[in-house]
Amino acid sequence: MEYRLNIVLVEPRIPQNVGNIARTCAVTGASLHLVKPFAFEIDDKKLKRAGLDYWDKLDVRIYEGIDDFFSKNSGDFFYFTTKAKKVHSDVSYPNNAYIIFGREDGGLPEELLYKNMDSCVRIPMRQGLRSLNLSNSVAIATYEILRQWEYPDLAREGYLTQY
Repeated sequence: MEYRLNIVLVEPRIPQNVGNIARTCAVTGASLHLVKPFAFEIDDKKLKRAGLDYWDKLDVRIYEGIDDFFSKNSGDFFYFTTKAKKVHSDVSYPNNAYIIFGREDGGLPEELLYKNMDSCVRIPMRQGLRSLNLSNSVAIATYEILRQWEYPDLAREGYLTQY
């Protein structure tokens, strides 16, 4: 079976985060969905510097807004938010899952979360602290899902180059 993971960034603000996430997508084979408006241009030097040597290895899709994204995609959506009651690692993610992350400065719109509370998940962290960095959150979520799927199509061994 061919597995597919979809990482969705809604209105990202920080180009370095998007670059790091793009690199994560490239090395894991996940598709990257970017939902406008952005706070930068896709050709931003900071964005490309973080993942420059991987841009040709990416499946990137860009949408004009959240409604455009939902009109073109269907499946199982999981909303990562600090406002969820369910822990991300307690969920079984199906093939072709969409993991959705909001803006660095405000997360996903509360109306969207309210309408989808059963699909909202959080990464545990200490009380009173705002949140993890977006690119770290995406990496944690991505590798939990890939672990559940037994790391399909990923190299599980490395080799020394000098010995």
